[in-house]
Amino acid sequence: MKVLYGIQATGNGHISRCRIMAKYLKQQNIDVTYLVSGRAKEDLFDMEIFGDFQHRQGLTFVTNRGRVNYAATAVNNNIFRFIRDIFALDLEPYDVIITDFEPVTAWAGKLRNKTVIGIGHQYAFGDNTPVAGANPIAKMVMKYFAPANISAGLHWYPFDDTIFPPIIDTSLTPKPQDGSILVYLPFEDQQEVTRLLTRLSGQEFILYSPELEDKTVANVKQRKTCYTGFKRDLTKARGVICNSGFELISECLHLGLPILTKPIQGQMEQLSNAKSLEQLAYARVMEALDEDVIASWLQQLKPCRPRHLPDVAKALTGWIASGDWRSPRHLVEQIWPAAD
Repeated sequence: MKVLYGIQATGNGHISRCRIMAKYLKQQNIDVTYLVSGRAKEDLFDMEIFGDFQHRQGLTFVTNRGRVNYAATAVNNNIFRFIRDIFALDLEPYDVIITDFEPVTAWAGKLRNKTVIGIGHQYAFGDNTPVAGANPIAKMVMKYFAPANISAGLHWYPFDDTIFPPIIDTSLTPKPQDGSILVYLPFEDQQEVTRLLTRLSGQEFILYSPELEDKTVANVKQRKTCYTGFKRDLTKARGVICNSGFELISECLHLGLPILTKPIQGQMEQLSNAKSLEQLAYARVMEALDEDVIASWLQQLKPCRPRHLPDVAKALTGWIASGDWRSPRHLVEQIWPAAD
């Protein structure tokens, strides 16, 4: 079996999830070609598991100080190149296309009547999933950005019968805490974040961002994003402050880490995630970077119960290997009882 797997590289959540899928696909002896888009190739890191992957410019969203800038997004995306890449992509060798919200592979498959399986959080937004920040543009993006004719959505709760629990590295386990708070707010102004954190001088923070270099500013350890270092510090932290992306928060829930989250304004997925987290009482939400809110959260910080997540990647790759790509509802019914 030959598979083309599209990975959206805006942020690191899609890539983290696909690393886990790649491990199990390899165990199934499935021949997979990976195509990554949404970030410059030179800005990608820890991509060895994807082998000699293909890269396209794709489409991505421009953010400014924690808010989606739709005008800049329209200007910065080369729609003509995107269309050219869709029609130039050779799909003949592949039996099936999998997309984690990656638009080049999804649209290439749709326009040529290939089977496209969407595996990712965005495919969980059906009629019953909590939604916030919806507007006509956001709804169109969610529906048409990376279409699939078979969906395996991922969420923290089975809002629909095609939604699986999150795909995470289930081998992640908490380590003895070092008292630090891990901070990952890559869409915010990092100097502004650093200034805010230094005012909370009684707490040590580890701040990760792709644009930072390793150094210490007062009580803030700045770190350039790297896979192994980030996971190490995550398992030792006593809490996490982050945007409302799906993958990191899923790992925090699995580890039992308290979460303070700030959704990207204007981004329907993150605003909806924040709404779900509040409804499920899984995290505290702040609408803007707020020193008083962070201080209050730190004062009330208590250990959380780890939420056991089953090995969804193993189940999904087994389903893919079976070649029976009808709706995975039967698999959803089997796997949720294993979630705690």
